[in-house]
Amino acid sequence: MAMAMSIVDIAQTFIFLVLLAHTASAQLPAPAPAPDAGCNGIFLSYTLQGRDQIRPHVAERNSQPYSFRASATVVNSGTRPLRSWALQITFVHGEILVGVDGAVLTSGADLPYNTTAGDAGRPTSFTGYPQTDLLTPIATAGDPAKTQATVNLVGTLFAGPKPYDPLPSFLSLADPSYTCPPATNATSPTNLTTCCVLTSAAAAAGADDDSATDPARNFLPRRTGDLVITYDVLQSHEATYLALVTLENDAPLGRLDGWQLSWRWQREEFISTMRGAYPREVDTAGCLYGPQGQYYKGLDFSKVLNCDRTPVVHDLPPSRANDDDIGRINHCCRNGTILPKSMDVAQSKSAFQMEVYKMPPDLNRTKLYPPTSFNVTGSSPLNPEYACGVAIPVSPSEYPDPSGLASTTVAVATWQVVCNITTSTKKPPRCCVSFSAFYNESVVPCRTCACGCPSSATQPAVSATCSTTAPAMLLPPQALLMPFDRRASEALTWADQKHLGVPNPMPCGDFCGVSINWHVATDFTGGWSARLTLFNWDGTDMPDWFTAIVMDRAYDGFDQAYSFNATRVGNSTIFVKGFQGSNFLLGERNMSGVDYPVPGKLQSVFSFTKKTTPGIDVIAGDGFPSKVIFNGDECAMPLRIPSQGTKQAGGGVISMQLCLLVSSFLLLLL
Repeated sequence: MAMAMSIVDIAQTFIFLVLLAHTASAQLPAPAPAPDAGCNGIFLSYTLQGRDQIRPHVAERNSQPYSFRASATVVNSGTRPLRSWALQITFVHGEILVGVDGAVLTSGADLPYNTTAGDAGRPTSFTGYPQTDLLTPIATAGDPAKTQATVNLVGTLFAGPKPYDPLPSFLSLADPSYTCPPATNATSPTNLTTCCVLTSAAAAAGADDDSATDPARNFLPRRTGDLVITYDVLQSHEATYLALVTLENDAPLGRLDGWQLSWRWQREEFISTMRGAYPREVDTAGCLYGPQGQYYKGLDFSKVLNCDRTPVVHDLPPSRANDDDIGRINHCCRNGTILPKSMDVAQSKSAFQMEVYKMPPDLNRTKLYPPTSFNVTGSSPLNPEYACGVAIPVSPSEYPDPSGLASTTVAVATWQVVCNITTSTKKPPRCCVSFSAFYNESVVPCRTCACGCPSSATQPAVSATCSTTAPAMLLPPQALLMPFDRRASEALTWADQKHLGVPNPMPCGDFCGVSINWHVATDFTGGWSARLTLFNWDGTDMPDWFTAIVMDRAYDGFDQAYSFNATRVGNSTIFVKGFQGSNFLLGERNMSGVDYPVPGKLQSVFSFTKKTTPGIDVIAGDGFPSKVIFNGDECAMPLRIPSQGTKQAGGGVISMQLCLLVSSFLLLLL
């Protein structure tokens, strides 16, 4: 009986162990595939480790949300170091990333990140951090810690039920030196793999120094963009370093007013002191109650500036430029104004210094890591939006000796961040253009809702009484100087006098802070002229304004502007700025003699010759710009030009000139 019981016990134990092993194996995630033995380039893999159904439960099976866990691996199996690697994954199941480890989003976007909304079918790019470079197996004796990196992902996707495996559609590298064939899942249904190889052009260009094992000395070429941020480490100590941050504007028609710069610390750093800029919030609570306070027990945190993981800093006013404590930095202290180089090279840069404290395990003079997720914005609605890349290591910057000696000082380390202006179709313009001409008494106004329509939530009274789709009504010349509520009544009177149709309901206004009028003033055998007028309907003055006029057919015939500084800069573009004394566009204000606020106004006549533009037809449309940019923002253009159906013997010209002449005189009385 005992023998029988022991056999039964053994059998039960065996079955239990088999079931336990099966359960354990079912719970373990699928291992990442080993590098392809035949890959002598960059091996990429993506492994779906698992997914679990989450609420809400929906009837459409292919739209059911699941939480998922995945890992992506980049392995350097080639003969060249892969510097500042960036892995691109094309997600196709509406993936929303809530956790990323081993890399950061190249775009600098925050988590959670919707890959469908953010990339819309394009690859989502991940840049390695803190391991930014992958060395070669030859230079490291095959050390996987130096030749490969793994990115762990956690998020939500939308797909059908198992056994379907929702995988990305494509894996690739952002480095244009490599070409990547379509990824396959031949080894496992939950794995995607591909092997990227050098392009023929990159291979013919020669090899890098394969023996280089110090990633800090592997510099990438400096890049260009609309705005370049340079992060220089000038001094390095065991626990701190001194950094110089420079913002340089390389966009020919872009500018920033009141810039704000933010970034994200990845290794628990904090800012001790700053010169040339200041944080938006002086707050040390994050240090006092965090690991920084536990480690630096003897540090007086009352003198520390900022402990935020994502600090926001801004420029200082000109009054602090020579301040011995926070000023005296070249290119600082202009209230955050950065102009294009075509306006003023000296004001195309802004810079500041800061002392940064490090945390273990980085307490070493040579362990230096730049922050990530840089973001720069301007305070003016006319300023463009920027998308910034990641910091890449470049050759150390050189600076002239401050004492005047014939020598240069080389930075300890330098990183570069390139930011480019984004073009969003959702963001409305902030300026608009109207057209008028000597041969037509009516002004073609700015388009209806040129700078955005009012919503029923924010402006219910306005949206309920006007049409956002009706075309703007023609105006008399004097209405250009009136705010929209007064302009609407003038348009009704003008429509009655000229027997023009009136939409019902009336069209909404343009809702623009800046409007620009282009008036074709004359057209004769040898040339023609136009008048450009700027109107500032905002209550804020605009110093150092500029505008760009694109004249497709008339560009070669441009002669001069009489009250503005205008030059041809190529691409059919005339760059316009004010002379000293006329580079300040006042804001809207009340004026004696009228019962409505009037805009700030500047104007100049432009002359053109026909000698270099034979066949030009000014009245048919060649005398009107195709694009106008004001302070970096592209303005909304009219959908038509003044017609020739109502040519005047001179009354239209006289009325327009008298109107603008009187308004100029009145503005001088302000």
